[in-house]
Amino acid sequence: MTTKTTGDQPFFTAKQTTLNRHISAKTILIAVDDSDKSVRALQYVGTLLRDIRDMNVTLFHVLNPMPRELMEHGGSEDPEMEDHLGEQLRKDQEEWLRVEGAIEYPILVTAMERLGQTGFPLDHVTLKLGYERDIADSIMDEARAGGYGTVVVTRHGPTGTKRLFGSGIIDRLVRDLSGVAVWVLE
Repeated sequence: MTTKTTGDQPFFTAKQTTLNRHISAKTILIAVDDSDKSVRALQYVGTLLRDIRDMNVTLFHVLNPMPRELMEHGGSEDPEMEDHLGEQLRKDQEEWLRVEGAIEYPILVTAMERLGQTGFPLDHVTLKLGYERDIADSIMDEARAGGYGTVVVTRHGPTGTKRLFGSGIIDRLVRDLSGVAVWVLE
C-alpha cells in the first residue's frame, strides 16, 4: 500500500488561496473520519469508481481545532521581542500540527485500506490532512485549491463518532461550493 503525494501538494492544507484552478471531473475529494459512515462511503465510492480509468481520489481528514494559546501571542511593544514571539508561535504551531497529524494520520491510512479493499487502485489515492478552524472552510479550501470535481461527505447523526458533518456544514458546502458536485452519503 502506498500513499501518492506530489511535491506541489502540501501534507497539511491549512490555508490555500488558489480559487481559479481547473476543475476536473476525474478528481474526487472524500472527507473522512473514523466513523462507520465514512467506511460505508469509502466502500460505495470505491465500488462505484474502481473501474473508471484515470480517476484520482484524495482522502482528506480534518484535524481537531488548534488550541487557543497557539492562535496568537500576547505581543510586545519591543519590535525585536515581537519578532521573537511571532517566530516562536509559528514554531509551536508547526510542532502542534506535526504531533496532531501523527496522531490522526492512521485514520487516513485505514481509510485508504478500506478504499483499496473495493478494488480501487491505490496508486490513484492521495492522503491529506487539514486543520480545523472551520470544517466547512477547510473542505472548501481544499476542494477549490485541488480543482476537485466532486466532494464526498457523510452526514452524522447525534451519535456520530466525531463531530464532522452536521447539517450546517453540509448546507454550507452545497451552498458555497459552486461548480463542484457534492455527494452527501447517509
